[in-house]
Amino acid sequence: MQRSWLLAQLGPDVDVADLERRFFRLRSVRAVALEVLGERRARLLADPLRVTIDGVVTMDLQENLRGIERQIQQVTAAPAPDAPDDEGEPETVLTTATMVPERRYR
Repeated sequence: MQRSWLLAQLGPDVDVADLERRFFRLRSVRAVALEVLGERRARLLADPLRVTIDGVVTMDLQENLRGIERQIQQVTAAPAPDAPDDEGEPETVLTTATMVPERRYR
């Protein structure tokens, strides 16, 4: 289930053995997905996002960067298969009290 969630978030072309190594190091599928997406984002930012050769070609990678940033937000917000069920919710405390009739003395 964790592997299928990761593949759904990152795409089928990702190296499964690399994902397993990352999981054993990070201990969270969400952390693995965010690390891979962060590396993809960093790779895009390392090169110019827009290259234009007048009259020949224009290459624009800004939408790819926006797409990866949206994907990072979705992975952060989506429930991961290994996350606790109550993640992000405030803890509910239930207290019970016994009610007894009040004795009135004169």
